[in-house]
Parts: sequence; C-alpha cells; structure tokens
Amino acid sequence: MTRELWSIDARDPRKVWAALVPALEGTGAAILPHPASPSGLPETVPENVAVVVETSGSTGRPKRVMLSAAALKASATASDELLGGSGHWLLAVPAHYIAGINVLARSHFSATVPVMMKPTGFSAETFVAAVAELKAERRFTSLVPVQLARLLESEDAVAALASFARILVGGQSTPIALLAAARARGLAVTTTYGSSETSGGCVWDGTPLPTAQLRLVDDRIELAGPMLAEGYLDDPRRSAFTFREHDGIRWYRTDDIGEIVDGVLRVRGRADDMIISGGVKVSLAEVETVVRTLPGQSAAVVVAVPHPEWGEAPIVITTSAIELDALRGAVAAQLSAAAAPARVMLIDEIPMLAAGKPDRLALASLVLK
Repeated sequence: MTRELWSIDARDPRKVWAALVPALEGTGAAILPHPASPSGLPETVPENVAVVVETSGSTGRPKRVMLSAAALKASATASDELLGGSGHWLLAVPAHYIAGINVLARSHFSATVPVMMKPTGFSAETFVAAVAELKAERRFTSLVPVQLARLLESEDAVAALASFARILVGGQSTPIALLAAARARGLAVTTTYGSSETSGGCVWDGTPLPTAQLRLVDDRIELAGPMLAEGYLDDPRRSAFTFREHDGIRWYRTDDIGEIVDGVLRVRGRADDMIISGGVKVSLAEVETVVRTLPGQSAAVVVAVPHPEWGEAPIVITTSAIELDALRGAVAAQLSAAAAPARVMLIDEIPMLAAGKPDRLALASLVLK
C-alpha cells in the first residue's frame, strides 16, 4: 500500500503546518517540506510514511529520510517527559529542518498551535516580537548555535530567552564558549544530538531520551528507539547499510564517532573527519573545537589537506588573522603535536550552506586550488 506524496513550500511555515497535521493524522498526503521545488520526487511513498526530510547534503548527495507519524510522536512523547510536560512552542528554525518539523509535530501532539517565525530575516528584533506572541507560561524553542550567538548580543533578546522553560540547541556542534555564555546568563539551554534519521535530537546533554538507546561500535555512534526513520526514499541499498538489526533491535549507524565518559556521550566528530597525520589519528572536529576557543576564531573551520611528509594535515580557514606558531602551540597543548595545523588560510567570508553550516566541500575545494 502506498500514499500520495506532496512537496510543500517550506518558505511559508504556515503551509507546512497546514499540511503536516493531516499527514500525521493519516487523513492527508505525506509531505516533503522544501524551500524550492525538489527534482525527481516520486508520486507516492509507503503508506506509513508521513514526512520526508531532505538532508542538507553537506558531505555528499542529499538523502530523503522517510519518517512515520509514530516515530515523530515517539520523539515528541519522550521529549515531553524530559521537558516536564507540554507547553507553547516557538518555531524559529526553517520548517524543512527536522528541528522545525519537530516543533510543529510536538505542537500538534500536545494540541497547541505554535508561533511561527518566517526563516528569512532572523534577527534579535524579530525573535523578541515573536516571543511576545506566546501565551502560555511554559514555553519552548529550538535554535541552531548561530542563532543563539546572535541573540546573546541583544539584552532584549536575552530577556526574551530567559522566559523559556527550555531552549534546545542543535543541528551542529555548539561551541563550548557559547554554551557557557548562555548558561552564565541563566538560560535553560540543552544541547541535542541526533539527525533526521532519529526524528531529530534523541540525545540531550549527552544522555539518550527515555525511549532511545545508544551504543558505540568501533567508536561509531549507533542509536535505536521508536523514533527511528523507516529508511531512505527510493534508496534500499543505503537504507540496508545504515539501518541494521542486531539481537532483535534495529540500530541507526551514524557517521559520527564518539566516546562515553561517566555515562555521557561526547561526540568527537564525523568518521570521515578522522585523518592519519604522521601515523597518528587526528579528529578535525576536535582540532576545530580547540581553535574556536581562541580569540576571534569562533567561526574558524578546519579541513584536511595532503601533506608531503605527514600524509595529511589539518589547516585552519578563518576570517580573522592568527599567528601560526601560537595556533599550533594551543592545539598541540590540548590534543597532540600531530593535530597542530600546518597552516592558516585567511579568507573574506566563510561560505555557508542554507542550513547555516559551513560549506566544507566548497572550503576543501578552495584549499586545493
């Protein structure tokens, strides 16, 4: 049995909301929210699929993740348990992000109507105006790190953020300094880890949601639970490789490596970000984390380049000049000599994807020119 699939213009979150509710209730077509007209979209999907989420494709070709209403409800229910019950949600991220879909789905399952910001023109002023529309005392929102950083620059926005019972921050790694600054202002910030394949964040502050499971297989993070996706649309081979059953449990094999310290997950970076430099394993994500703690380097990006002596080496791409020896010393002191960047590349502007993440493919190409 199949179900009709509609592409919905995600530039207007009200259209996504209007189509998502019947999709979740099983009375309407499945939807693929998208900021443009996606190509190659089939007319139907399996009957139990309610939402298809297209990934950003930051490290390769985009994937179309199929989510059931049951998976989104399981995510919402587990989230409510940690949040201490339902509340009024503010949609501040684009409605084609899994985080945005989650805000809408949680609102539906708690029988509330979210306040919806348009994703274009996000600013402290528009955020404060949207917060004023929230009616309930218990209020929640999801942000990406760059939004949180922008809001912390405004006293009015900080006051608005302080009215939230919980602020979820995810979509990418949250800089330690940014998280500390938000919490120092008394903000109830929780970092989330997950993906479209897990109906969004299913690990909060390093701990799985009540119905989620976490394990490491050769340092690779794997996740399980009722919030897992059905697989990838029209891609059975990738689905079979990524979603695997073991001892009766279906696991999602992520592209990330991590470690568990005192019962808390620490994401070390992407598996394909691990390089061998001079015979030593180096995580580009860990190098980037250290670099971003240095003055003026909060937006710096670290990529790998071939090196005639070491095989591969990290280099730092930044818009703010920094002395190489000081940079190498800081990284070597916290990680290892092999992790010390080989050079610094200064550019005018970091290219970004629509999802608000650095375009690492474009940066890697730029370095190799």
